[in-house]
Amino acid sequence: MSDLHLASEANRDALHALPSFRNDWLIVAGDVGEKFEHIRLAFEILTQKFEKVFWVPGNHDLWAIPETRDARPLAGEARYSALIDCARAYGVSTPEDPFEIWNGAGGPCVIAPLFLLYDYSFRPDAIARDEVVSWASEQGSVCADEFFLDPAPWQSREDWCAARCAETERRLQDIPAGMQTILVNHYPLRSDLIHIPRVPRFTPWCGTRRTENWHQRYNAKVVISGHLHTRRTDWRDATRFEEVSLGYPRQWDQTKGMSHYLRNILPA
Repeated sequence: MSDLHLASEANRDALHALPSFRNDWLIVAGDVGEKFEHIRLAFEILTQKFEKVFWVPGNHDLWAIPETRDARPLAGEARYSALIDCARAYGVSTPEDPFEIWNGAGGPCVIAPLFLLYDYSFRPDAIARDEVVSWASEQGSVCADEFFLDPAPWQSREDWCAARCAETERRLQDIPAGMQTILVNHYPLRSDLIHIPRVPRFTPWCGTRRTENWHQRYNAKVVISGHLHTRRTDWRDATRFEEVSLGYPRQWDQTKGMSHYLRNILPA
């Protein structure tokens, strides 16, 4: 699951009501909430309900939002590091921890939590980088990251994305040859997986072309993402791609409960 968006009371209530799945591992593919109080709430509850929990950051988790009105917010790398420390305090596996191997049904598979960001390369070829915001604003599709996602100390989100991709590539290359993987990232790894007709010009904030073939390069059995709030299953080159967002209260049926939206990854 991803995109729990626990700033919403209805989503918090659903989290509290989630039944126990003590024999299962859970992957949380980002956008738990904008404040640490909601991140901690999720980790506290989910680690009690699942045997093991994995988490990758989404853009909302990284927003430089103050915890209290007068507090100075953490931003960029400092915020990411604080999120990692928070996750580890609850025993949650992060993109900074050694990869785990799932040896249950459908395995063995390396579970690889990734933090890659985006670099605006999912924009149309005819749109220059410096035209992206004005182009998207023509249809009201500008991402709030432009105001809230501070990349400090990097000069830009593109620079941070490039550094994250390079570091992640080095780690993925160390996975033993022949071992299948489950790649987990908040953003889709391929532009052709993006289907958001209500905000068609939101794509520049959805990933990087650098990862278009990672499912093949790194022997992915399944690739998991969120961000788009469009739950769906796709196949590319015999790899299954799962968009696993819950979303805002208006985007899911609250009478069914949060457990209805858990996506089974393995066994298929």
